[in-house]
Parts: sequence; structure tokens; C-alpha cells
Amino acid sequence: MGQTANLDYPDLAKYGTLASLALILAGAAGTTLGAGQLPSWELTVLLDFEILGVIGIVVCPFLFGIALPLVE
Repeated sequence: MGQTANLDYPDLAKYGTLASLALILAGAAGTTLGAGQLPSWELTVLLDFEILGVIGIVVCPFLFGIALPLVE
């Protein structure tokens, strides 16, 4: 028999979603404020923040709120 981890799934879903939202806000603010001043690689990193934030907002609630509690 395998051991189960003591994970707090509601907290993981909540904080994962909030961290993803923070990534979106940081990326959008940085892109907006530094559009003419930042080098292109920094704008690419900020765009990647936004993309990862959107993916995180979709995945975190589903993974930690639905899938993992059902598997355990």
C-alpha cells in the first residue's frame, strides 16, 4: 500500500489560482508600462508570464479542486 500525502487541496487550488492571477497582472503591467523602453527579450518574458498565468488559472482549480481529490 502506498502512503498518501497530506495535501490541502482547497488551499493549493486557491493559492495556485492567485499566483497565476499575479503572473497575469505583473506581465500586463510590465508590458504596458515598458512598451517603448524595454528590450525585446524582456517583453517576451512578460508575455510568457501572461501566458503561464492564463494556463495556471485554467489548470490549478481543475487539478487541485477536482482531479487530485478524486484520485486520492
